[in-house]
Amino acid sequence: MTDRTAELAENLARVEARIAAACAAAGRAREDVTLIVVTKTYPASDVRILHGLGVRHVAENRDQDAAPKAAACADLDLTWHFVGQLQTNKVKSVVGYADVVQSVDRSKLVSSLSAAAEKRGRELGCLIQVALDAESGERGDRGGVSPDGIEELAAAVDDAPGLRLDGLMTVAPLAGPYAGEPRAAFDRLMDLSTALRATRPAANMVSAGMSGDLEEAVAAGATHVRVGTAVLGVRPKLG
Repeated sequence: MTDRTAELAENLARVEARIAAACAAAGRAREDVTLIVVTKTYPASDVRILHGLGVRHVAENRDQDAAPKAAACADLDLTWHFVGQLQTNKVKSVVGYADVVQSVDRSKLVSSLSAAAEKRGRELGCLIQVALDAESGERGDRGGVSPDGIEELAAAVDDAPGLRLDGLMTVAPLAGPYAGEPRAAFDRLMDLSTALRATRPAANMVSAGMSGDLEEAVAAGATHVRVGTAVLGVRPKLG
């Protein structure tokens, strides 16, 4: 076992223990929560190590980094999640490797994703990113649509060939009424998910929580947590 493998195994075990404890505290089964390891800024070699340690879901937020990494790991049985703000000029590339796009936040993006998925003969999972700090009907600074915009986007995904509505995603906001209150933010997301599932029961994925607040997300009912730093270490600064 290499030093890096040992380091990642130790970090992963700590995160797994946190998720298991959070599930137990919430009265949930551990298998109800899926760990997505956010591998942005880290090399394909780390992805391979993580796969060897049992990780099957990984996430990226920049296409220019993700595309070559996904290609280098194409032989592995991984589910790739795209979690960053996505410009339409990157859609064709992202649809080539991503299984789920978690950052759907506008109708134009839905149209672009649909066209690219159709061309490749793929079905792409979509999460609507919710900006809990956005004003009514607006987008947040970090991407995402306000809660008032969920239904319109959900209808657009419903009508888009090649796309599948899987659920909702959020990032704990830095501003607005939920700033510094991740549990309240995630409870709000769960309320929005309940409303969405009333008409779309299959859209039951709730992606929330990161290294610093995964316990709050599990307590609220998140089905997926996105953890990077706690598994891979402090990220190197981008030049």
